Amino acid sequence: MTIEFNKNKDGLVPAIVQDAVTKTVLMLGYMNEEAYKKTLDTKMVTFYSRSKNRLWTKGEESGNTLDLVDIKVDCDNDTLLVSVHPNGPTCHKGTDTCWKEDNETTFGFLTHLENTITQRKEEGKPDESYVASLFEKGVNKIAQKVGEEAVEVVIEAKDKNDELFLNESADLLFHYLILLQQKGFKLKDVEDILKFRIKK
Repeated sequence: MTIEFNKNKDGLVPAIVQDAVTKTVLMLGYMNEEAYKKTLDTKMVTFYSRSKNRLWTKGEESGNTLDLVDIKVDCDNDTLLVSVHPNGPTCHKGTDTCWKEDNETTFGFLTHLENTITQRKEEGKPDESYVASLFEKGVNKIAQKVGEEAVEVVIEAKDKNDELFLNESADLLFHYLILLQQKGFKLKDVEDILKFRIKK
């Protein structure tokens, strides 16, 4: 991997730090060649501190270290993307990130859909919302809908109509998200179970 440390007069390149699992951006630091090599050797993310004018391993005082997973360089060879497993809050002010964001897993559009389902549930207008009407009917009706959609996915899987298969898959996932919330859970809870199983 070629890194253009000499592109800037100070020999530093920006290092964007990202949680390897959640993909949340945690912080921005700077590395010179020595910091980069130490990071690779120790597997602990090390920067060059411009204020201290020396190498600085993240967490050397707080204990909130960053375990290295991977480093990538951008298309101009002058910016690093550092994937890590953080041990505790990353920001020196005690927050998960330097942007005061929680370092939580999100699932893109599915998280947006989960939030919409939550909103419909809380609004409680069954005459105006299909989702709200399902919540009003209770867990038995919602579970029944999940079962029906699962059967339809299996049926379409045996056919050759991909469009129908995908539509039924979308219906199944949608109703499953509703069932999760009816039971007091979200996708994150299912993810936690899968993570635990992988560790075994």
